[in-house]
Amino acid sequence: MNRLRLEAMLRRFFDEDIGSGDLSADTVFAADTMGEVRFYVKEDGVFCGADVIRCGFALLDARAQVELYCEDGARVTSGDVLARISAPVRCLLSGERVVLNMVQRMSGIATMTARAVACTVGSGAKICDTRKTMPGLRMPDKYAVRVGGGFNHRYGLYDAVMLKDNHIAFAGSLQAAVAQVRAQLGHTVKIEVEIENENMLHEAIAANADIIMFDNCTPENIRAWIHHVPPHIATEASGGINLDNLPAYAASGVQWISLGFLTHSVSALDISARVKF
Repeated sequence: MNRLRLEAMLRRFFDEDIGSGDLSADTVFAADTMGEVRFYVKEDGVFCGADVIRCGFALLDARAQVELYCEDGARVTSGDVLARISAPVRCLLSGERVVLNMVQRMSGIATMTARAVACTVGSGAKICDTRKTMPGLRMPDKYAVRVGGGFNHRYGLYDAVMLKDNHIAFAGSLQAAVAQVRAQLGHTVKIEVEIENENMLHEAIAANADIIMFDNCTPENIRAWIHHVPPHIATEASGGINLDNLPAYAASGVQWISLGFLTHSVSALDISARVKF
């Protein structure tokens, strides 16, 4: 992750939570009272968020010392200690919730991504994310997908073209939409189009799209249609895919499988902070 952006993000989050001061910690503890907490995981998963822990407490107090016992991508087991943080008690108590919230979310995304990747073993298909991230959290969300073994789809509307059903409807046809893009953008910008049936597939091939997404198509349909796609056009499947049917999609011959649930339906990994006496 970009360290400058991460620091700016954490500053905003701390400002939202702490505001003008922590009424609980600041009134109970003196500024020079030191303490120690340990982060430990309460369920099996994939850890993600080492830089959040390192950076978060240091932003609140330069005296904070962080010792990490695992790095991003490590498989962790319930009961494992993830980190030890020594700092002024005010810093520990004021920063704990924001840091934990981010680390739990990122670890949850990395864990789910790893499960999805495991469903594709032997197929050659690769798992990637979508733009269905929490607003303001796209950078850590997409980073967590990479930590879990997945890949990132386009980062935003600005770095690749994806012509979806509404783009095509407004443009009048798939080929008209692709032609408009080709006429205005350079050769370094990829053009992806969504297709929903075999007729649209042939239109996309005729338009020479760079990537064809089989949107809400069954694995059986993809398997029946994919032989029409020339080797220079990449293929992707998305829509209606879950861990149960993911192996069937992976076996369909598609190269990429994009999964919105990796980031829009996050189940946070259970991580807690415990005071060390």
